[in-house]
Amino acid sequence: MSLTIADKNYTSRLLVGTGKYKDLDETRLAIEASGAQIVTVAIRRTNIGQNPDEANLLDVISPEHYTILPNTAGCYTSQDAVRTCRLARELLDGHSLVKLEVLGDEKTLFPDIPATLEAAKILIKDGFQVMVYTNDDPIMAKRFEEMGCVAVMPLAAPIGSGLGIRNPFNIVTIVENAHVPIIVDAGVGTASDAAIAMELGCAGVLMNTAIAAAKQPVLMASAMKKAIEAGREAFQAGRMPRKVYGNASSPLKGMFF
Repeated sequence: MSLTIADKNYTSRLLVGTGKYKDLDETRLAIEASGAQIVTVAIRRTNIGQNPDEANLLDVISPEHYTILPNTAGCYTSQDAVRTCRLARELLDGHSLVKLEVLGDEKTLFPDIPATLEAAKILIKDGFQVMVYTNDDPIMAKRFEEMGCVAVMPLAAPIGSGLGIRNPFNIVTIVENAHVPIIVDAGVGTASDAAIAMELGCAGVLMNTAIAAAKQPVLMASAMKKAIEAGREAFQAGRMPRKVYGNASSPLKGMFF
């Protein structure tokens, strides 16, 4: 079954960013290898047309082939986040799907939840379809869903840390109580982290640094694509129960000697 966000269906459950690559050519190759259909762009850090004299990212990730997901990375106030989303809408001809993040401090890059709530409220009222970055708090995740966010994106670990999923139990609780896609955002370091997120029941995973900071980003992008697919299939298959003691694959019960 496909991933549906804001009434649009996607066959890929991997969402990728565009930062930290050595050049635009590597960006293009890695995104192609990932198979991602949703590509997030930091409007405050990336040129998508606002600077005519600079290389334009849209030359390598055409909106004709990808859903461009503007994000508010680098915003520390609700006002800056709202302003950034409105700029993105102008640059992308009325595009309304955005990823909202309002950060609390430069060291941890954890979200400022009150400011995020304020920005989400304004953006939703203004007609935006908001995918919201938040902490792994099940109560706040539900609050963002109830106010009208089209996807909730809890962190697995701090942005860019590569620590993997630090609190899988909270992620499972968020997933079990959600009626919108839950997409792990931030903290993935390698393919096994992505697979675990999908095995927990997440609808998808968004990542950037895990691919861009790898020794071979294009190869890692390919690995992440496979991990997402394997993790999703494992979730759908349903894992065997965990047991304290061994249980032979070929039991002796009923056999005669």
